[in-house]
Amino acid sequence: MTQPVLGILTLYLNDEGRLEEKGIYQKMTVAGRRLGLDVIVFTPKDVNHSEKRIHSHVFNPETKNWSRKWTAFPDMIYDRCRIQRSYRFDQLISFRSKYKHLNFLNRPLRNKWTVHRTLSKDARYKSYLPATKYVDSVKNVIEMLERYPLVYVKPINGTGGRGILRIERRSTNRLLVQGRNHSRTIIKPRLLTKDGLTDYLADWNLSSKRYIVQQGIQLKLHNGRVHDYRLLVQKNGSGNWESTGCAGRIGAEHSITSNLHGGGQAMVMDSLLKSWLQDDTLIRKVKEETSKLGTGIAAYLEQSYGRLCELALDIAIDQRGKIWLLEVNPKPAREVFIQAGELDVYNKAIKRPLEYALWLSKQKQATRRRKTVASGESRMLEDDDGDYTDSI
Repeated sequence: MTQPVLGILTLYLNDEGRLEEKGIYQKMTVAGRRLGLDVIVFTPKDVNHSEKRIHSHVFNPETKNWSRKWTAFPDMIYDRCRIQRSYRFDQLISFRSKYKHLNFLNRPLRNKWTVHRTLSKDARYKSYLPATKYVDSVKNVIEMLERYPLVYVKPINGTGGRGILRIERRSTNRLLVQGRNHSRTIIKPRLLTKDGLTDYLADWNLSSKRYIVQQGIQLKLHNGRVHDYRLLVQKNGSGNWESTGCAGRIGAEHSITSNLHGGGQAMVMDSLLKSWLQDDTLIRKVKEETSKLGTGIAAYLEQSYGRLCELALDIAIDQRGKIWLLEVNPKPAREVFIQAGELDVYNKAIKRPLEYALWLSKQKQATRRRKTVASGESRMLEDDDGDYTDSI
């Protein structure tokens, strides 16, 4: 019997065919081989629709080389595609629509605003959400600043800390503005009046580029750097949601976000919580509640949007120990754990989608067997009925 095949769906980063996360795919190929699962990597551009074949990227663990190989469509697809502003993303949308009947481990999640609205409908999760509004104009930002001393302005489809502004009310008419532009470059802090903020935000085209404004949580450490936590929840080899791990993140100097790609650093959760809360009992409570929150939200969002296999939750914890959900990421990286020195968690994060894929494959096979048996029994009953009629 041939091994099931998992196809990792990704996007080229440029027209020269550069692939993101190639090192991760190598590790997944090696781990998959040990588990009894073959792994291929492909993009929508590699699909020959008329012949129903894929010009796949295949890693050979023995030679440690990548090669191209024509393959059939895989048994399962693990969608790792992140938003791109390119024709390649249009190809992805078309692929997802054309082949939506295939066996995906994970379906696309919605944007930040839609996910926020979905979670706010459930009383279990509403209290964890910072106040958030969709931005129709600069007026929405000003109104939020009148209610909260600190707000963040974020693109609803942004990643990696791009295009995020932090605006802090320093006095009645003095606002401290800082952030990152859409190239992720740090914007130097500046003091503005409300009128000055209106003029400044005019260049950001907030209404046309689709932003939200969100209540800010004070998360600056004693050294002035912001911090938060990245919680990874994944399906396990039994098809159940589990918390894989949670690591702390500390932003770069002058950064308003903690993203590693923006110069942030990772830290073991316990160590960061110890310096922040300084209360062992409270720390234990926060860790248990965080884990439970993560698996609960994952299950709820899966109910709302279709099958998922993993999510990363960006969590803030204020100095009272209250947990805040900042955002949900459907295509999480794993580097935070390796940078925090948690190799066991990193390896688990690599293997879990593979273990879930194998479980899913076995479930599909069992379903097919039941249908075959039921079909056979139905034909036998039809034959028996025919024989009985003839005997009469």
